[in-house]
Amino acid sequence: MLSEILLPTFNHVYDTGVAIPRCVTRNKLTRMGRRTLLKSTAALFGVGGVLASASRPARADHYDSKIHYEPQLDNENLAQLSVQSHKILGDGVKLDFGDHDGYVRLFADDFARVSVTEPGQAEYESPGVANGLDEWDAPTFGAESTSERIVLETESITVDISKDPFGVKFLDADGNVVNEDYLDKGTSGYEGDKPYVYKKTDENEAFYGFGEQPDMGFNQRGEKLENWNTDQYGYGPDSDYVYSSVPFFVGLKDTGAYGIFFDDPYHSVFHMADESDDYYYFLADGGQLTYYFAYGPEVSTVLDRYTDLTGKIDLPPKWGIGLHQSKWEYTAQEIVDTAETYREKEIPLDAMHFDIDYMGGEYNAFTWDPDYYDALQTLNADLPELHSVAVNDPGVGKTTEVNGEPYETYLEGTENDYWVKDADGDTFTAEVWPPEAVWPDFSREEVRSWYASQHDALFDAGIDGVKNDMGEPAVFQKNEKYDWTMPHDNIHGVGEDTIRHEAYHNLYGLDYARAAYEAFEQYKPEKRPFLLNRNLFAGGQRYAAIWTGDNVSSWEHLRLSIPMMLNLSVSGMPFVGCDIGGFVNRPSPELFARWMQAGAFNPYCRNHTDSHRKDELNGPRNQHPWTFGEEVEAISKQYIELRYRLLPYLYNAFKTASETGKPVQQPLMFQFQDDEQTVDIDDQFMFGDDMLVAPVLEKGATTREVYLPEDEQWADFWTDAVHEGGQTITVDAPLDRVPLFVKMDSIIPMREIQQYTGEKPLTMLTLDTYLDEEVSYSFYEDDGETRAHENGAYNVTEFTVSTNPGGVVTFEREHEEQNYDDSELSSYLLKLNRSEAPQKVQAAAAKYTAVDDAETVTETSETYTHSEEQNAVLVHIPADEDNAVRLFFNGQGRGPQGQGKGRGH
Repeated sequence: MLSEILLPTFNHVYDTGVAIPRCVTRNKLTRMGRRTLLKSTAALFGVGGVLASASRPARADHYDSKIHYEPQLDNENLAQLSVQSHKILGDGVKLDFGDHDGYVRLFADDFARVSVTEPGQAEYESPGVANGLDEWDAPTFGAESTSERIVLETESITVDISKDPFGVKFLDADGNVVNEDYLDKGTSGYEGDKPYVYKKTDENEAFYGFGEQPDMGFNQRGEKLENWNTDQYGYGPDSDYVYSSVPFFVGLKDTGAYGIFFDDPYHSVFHMADESDDYYYFLADGGQLTYYFAYGPEVSTVLDRYTDLTGKIDLPPKWGIGLHQSKWEYTAQEIVDTAETYREKEIPLDAMHFDIDYMGGEYNAFTWDPDYYDALQTLNADLPELHSVAVNDPGVGKTTEVNGEPYETYLEGTENDYWVKDADGDTFTAEVWPPEAVWPDFSREEVRSWYASQHDALFDAGIDGVKNDMGEPAVFQKNEKYDWTMPHDNIHGVGEDTIRHEAYHNLYGLDYARAAYEAFEQYKPEKRPFLLNRNLFAGGQRYAAIWTGDNVSSWEHLRLSIPMMLNLSVSGMPFVGCDIGGFVNRPSPELFARWMQAGAFNPYCRNHTDSHRKDELNGPRNQHPWTFGEEVEAISKQYIELRYRLLPYLYNAFKTASETGKPVQQPLMFQFQDDEQTVDIDDQFMFGDDMLVAPVLEKGATTREVYLPEDEQWADFWTDAVHEGGQTITVDAPLDRVPLFVKMDSIIPMREIQQYTGEKPLTMLTLDTYLDEEVSYSFYEDDGETRAHENGAYNVTEFTVSTNPGGVVTFEREHEEQNYDDSELSSYLLKLNRSEAPQKVQAAAAKYTAVDDAETVTETSETYTHSEEQNAVLVHIPADEDNAVRLFFNGQGRGPQGQGKGRGH
């Protein structure tokens, strides 16, 4: 099979010279979206496909396969629903359309659900929903009706329902229309079996999210977007869909932000003003018409509500957010040697991945090749601090024996009839990695629990985490309707719960993750799970992290990785990453350096690459920091070390994400939605709340333009130069430098470099403070490994740093929660960006001692100095200091902007 694989041609618009502006304002967006432009250009230049149009069939190249089906609407056969009667309910209203029922349910004062069902049919909630209707308390609302409309009014929104024709309009508390149905073509409803909704759009409205979309742009206005989980090796910007499906988006317009979640796991399509600037619409190939509406007006509120519904991420183990190293077809010895080389070169590393090569026989899940088993034991003995992650595939080899032993996974699954069935009711058998395989029917709870129990083969061997691959589900065959997966008429479930594969396809990866998550509950109940999935549905974030699949070692894919991760981040999936360096082929030294710089700021950080045995490979055998020469090794080490120094900051960002759904890697519009210049920026991002990253994405570039959002001041992380927001500046970016800025009035908690998380206890927390007037930071700490924090075993400390016109800077600390008894945090190193030393530092009457150098301050409590090298004042403050610590300067003590020597980063 591998010898037959041919890499696709990655010759898209950026190679043909067709220019697309980096930043355009909302009203400059045109009907032709970026992906449409890419496809049209590719056609004009003879690169795969025909000219794009609204009715263009779906296209998804995978090896030599084509997915050749796309659900479409017959505009001559759209619904014409009208409300014949209604009944006010305790949480909304029930509508009688005659041949259908309708419901508008109020989940909260800013959150509603709209459903159109068959008469008497229950309203659908997919497995993607974690907290369904029964988990919500209905808000207080008023209800009025006339002969023409029904109006439901909460404190935050009004739902205005037109009776004839049926239509739904959402307004804010001031009466501004936030979202409404478009009725010129008919009403929402069903075209045949296809549920659909048409919505009006303003010409300045932007759209984000939609899960995993391989698009060069972040704003998806003007695009057609599809959801059909597909194993897309070497995908490109002209691919319609890839590995995961999240039918959720955020709309942003003058009245604020809103979100819509189309809770339908069938193949769905979103036409986001690609046909007209007047409307957008979404449809699915089957299922019930059910969608949720959340009103902000802030984007953050929309994501909080959406993840209240579909679930928040678990706070990951700290080792899960360190650096991971992986490759398909490492030899067993290479895995050991690679880990040891990281340690010898003192490049931080937390985990090695075992790809499918470790499996016994012909890639048989839950078995071990003896050489790889021995390699794992060697790592666990020689590097016990290093964590290991094993890949898993759902396709179970159809064989009764592996390595001379009974293959219990296949035998038990067969005995209990746990496999997916074909259309005739027989066990479905096909090729994937094993030449003959069967697939667990994860739609059944008992199968998920049984599959979870199989993980003892991994955990008993010493594996710490699991990567779930191939769960689209990928199948090496062509079919009548969709290639490279199961036939659409395969059967899942038993009895009354039987459904066809086309209805379950996009849920398979989600339930695959649910099963693996249950394995941790069975075998490692005290440990936080580390799960990594290539394939998920909405709500999958509550089980697993996600990465963007088999990307390509090219400048185009480095560029593509950012909007892909940003759109996943605003789709409720903040634990996201890409294969650093690219999976398909190998990067140049320059490309690897730039990708490593960008990847150090990914929420999930992994260097992963393809087999060295590919005929078309043009590059080295492996893809390590030291593969590309001493300069690239040093650059890679610098940025990996920076990530590890920033782990307290990063871990706190994950804590916030686990509570609110806030992205760890944020698009600029997430915080600055009122700044129109941020609406289309897709090559910069916020790392946490306070750091702005602008990766270098062009070959040979040594400068780049950076937009600094308005209403803030921004300090250059490397030089301390302070810039006003609301402008684009040109920044020097030699190969060893990525442009990085920090909002003024921010605290960045940092620590010393470790070779792995947990190597050293956190005893001194550096508070890298960018002070203009006043800043507060809430610092969270727990053991980073167990679930004890779920029972309150954590500390929260509030830091405040302020200055007054007289030149006094005041540091205050307040313990808000103190339930983590094993904390070894004993002091804080306040690092303040000042160009002169204070006259004195004291806490109440106790004066701190001035010393000559930074090293002495680090080693000695209640001391301070001014570091010329770092252009900063350093103060060593005991953690048990209950008094305010004051630094007395002459005036404000600020150095001239842009004249600092740098902070020694």
